[in-house]
Parts: sequence; structure tokens; C-alpha cells
Amino acid sequence: MQDLTPQQIVSELDRYIIGQRAAKRAVAVAIRNRWRRQQLDPEMAREVYPKNIVMIGPTGVGKTEIARRLANLTGAPFIKVEASKFTEVGYHGRDVESMVRDLVDQAVSMVRQEQAKLVEDRAAETATQRLIDLLLPPASPSSSQSPSTGYVETEQSEERRDHTRQRLREQLDAGKLDNREVELTINQKPTASVMFANMGVEQMDPDMANMFERLIPEQTKHRRVTVTQAKQILIEQETDKLIDPDKMTTEAITRTQESGIVFLDEIDKIATPGGRGEGAGGAGGGGSPDVSRQGVQRDLLPIVEGSAVTTRYGVVHTDHILFIAAGAFHTASVSDLMPELQGRFPIRVELSSLTRDDFVRILTEPSNALTKQQQALLAVEKLAVEFEPTAIETIADLAAKANDMMENIGARRLMTIIERVFEEINFDAPQRVEQGQTQLTITESFVREQVSSIVKDEDLSRFVL
Repeated sequence: MQDLTPQQIVSELDRYIIGQRAAKRAVAVAIRNRWRRQQLDPEMAREVYPKNIVMIGPTGVGKTEIARRLANLTGAPFIKVEASKFTEVGYHGRDVESMVRDLVDQAVSMVRQEQAKLVEDRAAETATQRLIDLLLPPASPSSSQSPSTGYVETEQSEERRDHTRQRLREQLDAGKLDNREVELTINQKPTASVMFANMGVEQMDPDMANMFERLIPEQTKHRRVTVTQAKQILIEQETDKLIDPDKMTTEAITRTQESGIVFLDEIDKIATPGGRGEGAGGAGGGGSPDVSRQGVQRDLLPIVEGSAVTTRYGVVHTDHILFIAAGAFHTASVSDLMPELQGRFPIRVELSSLTRDDFVRILTEPSNALTKQQQALLAVEKLAVEFEPTAIETIADLAAKANDMMENIGARRLMTIIERVFEEINFDAPQRVEQGQTQLTITESFVREQVSSIVKDEDLSRFVL
């Protein structure tokens, strides 16, 4: 993140996401401002808060993809949550603080992977020695030892054992023992999520969950596994011994607080249309869902403003976590949210609907284009697939037409049409190769043959496309 300028961030996002330049610029500036804040003296840095963002646009135009790619680009802890899944305090469902706990879990996982990478050589070596011990027959004491010859025999026995270990090591490295079975003793400590799987553990106080975990003793079980499986298990065990859990937790909490990103999707679902964010209840009386919507907004407000959330790893302060909210806002607007919540999302960007020309670019330009994915999948079957330019244009035309005729689901329509075009090819690809066909060209006529009849039948297309 330190080396990426806003222009470089936008360029990287352009590799995967077509258009939506305003949204890309907004998130690029937000990320760069985080780096700038870290260069300030601590007293000033505490006063600089992130400028949270609201993305407004229809489904399938890249809102989630922008946030996800941004997190991957910066190596920041990232979670995507749906605002409509939360309920206000006192009702059954997920509480808003669970998003922060999930974010910390993600950060802990990231830090553990990084620290495991640093000790992987030591862990692998120790695991290999333990595995050799499991494969090596136990030494049998000699019954014919005498005081005068005991020392010599013991020395010879040790030499033979070392020689055997060396041969086993060579066979292990060569993979000759991969299918041999060994017996492992595995210690497992049940977690609160397992112990209380049916009791709403998400609502349980983290301190209480930790207390229960400490009370339950470790469970020991014996398993017979192959050498390949045993080596992986032993490496995990040795890695856990080499990683400092306190250091890992401290780093994870710091990373969550300083660079965590929460993508809050479907925020328009908790807005109260026409209510201007005032009051609760709206039309419909006491049974109105607006009560719950307002409750979720009130619960979200302190998290977004900045508060202390207790997690199983310690207290996490949310003041400098970046929140990126998104919603289609078809039946509501940002102004229908609570004024206080609106104020915590000062940057608003609108994402435009995708056009036919955008679909052509989406099918050809990104590194992960659907056409390239399909080519890679069929290449596994030794079937080389090529697309004529007119075929790609036809797919884009059909997607745009389907979005106009039915619900506009943006670029997701391309996935449906691509799957329809390749339905028979994916099914009989092995037989095609067996019959000697190693190349296939997708033409305009082939695409229309597979899809056009469905697009013309509006009733059928609603179910198929």
C-alpha cells in the first residue's frame, strides 16, 4: 500500500473492472489517505478519520468487485456483510458488532499465514523428524549385553539407527513412502462455536466463550493416516508451536484497526423510503419492518462513528476502519437513512449501468474475463477454444437485450449467457477430444443458435436467462 499512488491503484482495478472511474478514484484516494495518515505524528493521526464511501448503482455493475479487489491489492483485512441480515438489539439475528468480530478473525487468519510462512522451513524440518520417528521401529534392548561389551554394542546400535533414519529421510524426500500409513495422536480443543452451535454463539459474550473454552479439556484421538497427510498435520502442529500467539493477536488487532475494510452491502434495504430517516414505524403501524430498519441503523451508527467492540482476541476500536456501503437505491435514496448515519458516509459515488459496449470490453479485456476462464477450463480437456469477434459482440448484444427485456442484473447476465452457449460443449468435451477434435471456434451463428430462441420467448427467458 505504501508504494501505490492513486493512479496505480486505479490502473490495477482497471485490470479487472470495466468503467466506473469515479468509484475507483474515490476508493484509491481513501486508501492513499490511510498511508498519508500513518506518516503523521500520533497526535495528529488520531484526529484524521477515514472518509467512508457510499456506492450507488444497480446490481452487477462492479460495486462489490471494486471493494474486494481493493482489499486484495492492499493486503487489508476485508469482509463483505449484508445490512439486511442484521437486526436491532433484542431481536433474533446477527448483531452489528459481529461484523467487527468477523473482521478480526479474518485479520488473525492473514497474520497467521504470514507468520507461518516465516517459520515454514523450521516447522517442515521438525515435522519430518517426527515423521521419521513414527516410521522407525522402536529399538529393542539387547539381552546379551555384558558390562565389558555394552558400550560398544550401544554405539553400534546408535550408528545403525542413524543410518536407518538417513535412509528413511531419503525415501521420504523421494516420495516413496507417501502411501504408507502411520498412527498419529491428535489433540483437539473444542471451541465455543462447536460447543454451542445451536445456542446462538454469535450473541455470546466473548469473555464467556473464552471461559468455556478454557474449562473444556483437550480431546485426544488416534488416527491412522497416510504419510502425506501426516506430514501436513505435523507441519501445522509445529507451526502452531513456533508462532507467538500474543504477537499474532496484537498484530491482527492493529491491522484491523488501522487498515480493515468493511463492505456493507444492501444498505438501501435498511433505509425507510419517504421517512427521511426520521422516527420509526412509518405506515403500517407496529408491525412495520421500518422499526427493525431504524433499529439496525441506530446500532450501525456507533460502529461506523467509532466505538470499542469486545472480541475474543481483545478490544477493537473501529474509529479508523474504512466502511464502504453500497446499494441500488431503487425505492429509496441515501437521504432516507438517518441523518447521523448519512454524515458518516461523506463520499457518495454513482456507478452507471453497463452498456452493450461495456459488455464487449468485459468479455475481452479483464485478466479474469469469462471468455478466458472458459478457454482455460476447456484447455484442461485438451480442447482449444477461440472466439470470433462477432461472436463476442453477439453475446454482448444478447446480454444487453435480456437486461432491457427483464430485470437489469448487469454483468451477471453475461455469466448466464456464456453458460448457455457452452452448455453442450462442456458436457461432451471429453468425447469431442476422443473423436479427434482439438480445436473449436465460437462463431456468431453458433451463439445465436444456442441463445436467440430463448431470448425471443420472453416467458421462457425469464426462467433460463
